[in-house]
Amino acid sequence: MTKKSTRRRVLRPAVGVLSLAVAVVATSSRPRAAADLPMAEPESVGMSSERLQRVDEYFQRFIDDNQIVGAVTLVARKGQVVHHSALGWKHKEANAAMTTDTIFGLASMTKPIVSAALMMLFEEGRFRLDDPISDWIPEYEDHMVRVTVGPRQRRVREARPVTIRHVLTHTSGLTLSPNGAGLSEEDRRFVTNDGEPFATLGERVARAARIPAAFHPGDHWQYGSSTDYVAVLVEKMSGMTIDAFLRERIFEPLGMDDTFYNVPRDKVDRVAAVYRPNDDGTAELSRAPEFQQPTTYFRGTAGLSATAADYFRFAQMIANGGELDGVRLLGRMTVDLMISNNIGTGKDVYVRGPGYGFGLGFGILLDPTQSFDTLSPGSYGWGGAFGTLYWADPVEDLIGLMFIQLPGHGPLNIRQRFTNVVTQAVVDSVADQRPTVQGYRTSH
Repeated sequence: MTKKSTRRRVLRPAVGVLSLAVAVVATSSRPRAAADLPMAEPESVGMSSERLQRVDEYFQRFIDDNQIVGAVTLVARKGQVVHHSALGWKHKEANAAMTTDTIFGLASMTKPIVSAALMMLFEEGRFRLDDPISDWIPEYEDHMVRVTVGPRQRRVREARPVTIRHVLTHTSGLTLSPNGAGLSEEDRRFVTNDGEPFATLGERVARAARIPAAFHPGDHWQYGSSTDYVAVLVEKMSGMTIDAFLRERIFEPLGMDDTFYNVPRDKVDRVAAVYRPNDDGTAELSRAPEFQQPTTYFRGTAGLSATAADYFRFAQMIANGGELDGVRLLGRMTVDLMISNNIGTGKDVYVRGPGYGFGLGFGILLDPTQSFDTLSPGSYGWGGAFGTLYWADPVEDLIGLMFIQLPGHGPLNIRQRFTNVVTQAVVDSVADQRPTVQGYRTSH
């Protein structure tokens, strides 16, 4: 029987066993991610309890070898959480054990949330996907591109305007960085505010219009600043800061009470320390948790912090076609568009590796035979530089989340192998199922 959980188990640093919460009736009238996870026995949704123990065993090996310091993981199927575990330490030097309500810096896992915010305005008829961003950010009218002609670079006008689809799919060629752009000293000082911090992202984006794009819009896929433009578009269209918009339109309706740009002082003790790999591959402290003075510079590419439980609620809303617990943020057809490949073929989504395309804010798995991930075609998600990762498999109705706190984790391949240790726990037959791919029913 599926119940609501108000208590989650904490696994001590040297223990690696499956964490399944004891369920009791939730008391709040509004769902709260930390208190209202829909827990279920794995067998009730076609997964194996015994096999799910491998998730903890997998991460415990990295902790025992001091390659990572701690981890929080969550697995859900058919809308039910069947695994939610905390291992190791959130701050090893302070002897603070990892807990399932630990708050992590999301880094680039901010991007899908900010992209969803803009698509909520799409549903209000505020824009078409192929409208130019200069309709809202006029500094980008007749924007320039740098091209190589023989041994030299020169500037030419864009072959086509940068559109909203381009910034949602990272095919805009835009950047906020002046490095390598051939700017004059005057322009460099202008776009960098002469080395002084910008008060708002909108101000920086407007000034960055003097930086030529790396290529003509739509020609290539390039990871970088595009989602910062998405955030500014939300602000321009809504008249709200992206911080206020996300809080009012996404976090509060979904009960994501532990997701912030500015982590409150009274929650800093729940924030995970950040580590870095030594030359020998072991983890050392990079940044201890401390209160940060509130900022007004809210990025679209990064900046949010959250718990795994909070991010699960966002992920499940997307997996449900835009709705969770009676709260609808997006329409089903909009979500189908977001989690479909929007960039065509021949563009290398190098951050996710071979086999991937890109939707509106999400990497989209097109060919599992070319990918490192053991997931179905149409699976989607994204990760963050500190080691966080989220993916959803719509064919198997499966969601996986892993939160660690280690930039430079790439040599471990820890995120790629995470899919293996989750999907191997799916044990039900598909004889009576008709799967969906990217939101569409398929014949069996």
